[in-house]
Amino acid sequence: MQPRNMSMSGVVDLAAVKAAQEAKAKAEQARAQAAQEGGGGAVSPADLVIDVDEAGFENDVLQRSTEVPVVIDFWAEWCEPCKQLSPLLDRLAVEYNGRFVLARVDVDANQMLMQQFGIQGIPAVFAVVAGQALPLFQGAAGEAQIRQTLDQLIQVAEERFGLTGLAVDPDAGPGAVQEAPEAPAGPHDAALEAAVRALDAGDLGGAVRAYQNVLNDDPANMEAKLGLAQAELLQRVEGMDPQRVRREAADNPADVSAQIAAADLDLVGGHVEDAFGRLIDTVRRTFGDDRNAVRVRLLELFEVVGAEDPRVTAARRALARALF
Repeated sequence: MQPRNMSMSGVVDLAAVKAAQEAKAKAEQARAQAAQEGGGGAVSPADLVIDVDEAGFENDVLQRSTEVPVVIDFWAEWCEPCKQLSPLLDRLAVEYNGRFVLARVDVDANQMLMQQFGIQGIPAVFAVVAGQALPLFQGAAGEAQIRQTLDQLIQVAEERFGLTGLAVDPDAGPGAVQEAPEAPAGPHDAALEAAVRALDAGDLGGAVRAYQNVLNDDPANMEAKLGLAQAELLQRVEGMDPQRVRREAADNPADVSAQIAAADLDLVGGHVEDAFGRLIDTVRRTFGDDRNAVRVRLLELFEVVGAEDPRVTAARRALARALF
């Protein structure tokens, strides 16, 4: 899924962030209601492991991922390692008690999904969080490694997207999916909607102002932070000649402005590691005000991608090594 009116594949989906924030409010209300009713209305443990095909992928995985992280196990009957991994994932899905849902995909029956995820071999395990696909691991993995990966996934899903998981009732029958109450309207919904409309209309200046208005009143608002960072980035690349910018960056590796402009284009094109690597290399080659200008732009791009993204974590470490 990509942001509306943006070409930033692999960065952040603002619509998914908003959906996730609404899902968090629904999940919190559902958990409270389930506790008051002794677990009534929650999902059954049997609903934590599902078989998914191409026809049901959007509802069973993409839509569900706005409520809870969905871990996808790509397997096949003839795959011997799958016969070890799949039962382990089934057991962990129940043990984690609603912190994630496991979706099993038989690759022989769902070749299109295998191609869409770019899978070259199985077993392969992905996650979808708020509509965004993340590779977890491929091939055999030990239980300790899988637990660590799942814990990190759950932490990122909660901290970045507000996904608190599903309430589970061990006495509920299969298919007893809870009716989630409507999320309460937020105090800044109108301003955020105005920002989205401005983005849809190509009014980047209007979107920047709208997001800034929200942040003036609520500096911690995640959707406004992400929206402002992306709108400002799109403003910067608007009107650029990509070929000229890349040629100047290639011909002038010491030109800070040229490297910064090329990094912005890299990120807009979804080449996150290339953008980060370009600026970190420039930090190594520069000093004083030039180095600080590159560092500041790199921190701004970190904000676009999101602090918990593993690509940002790795780039922060690389930046620290370059600076010190």
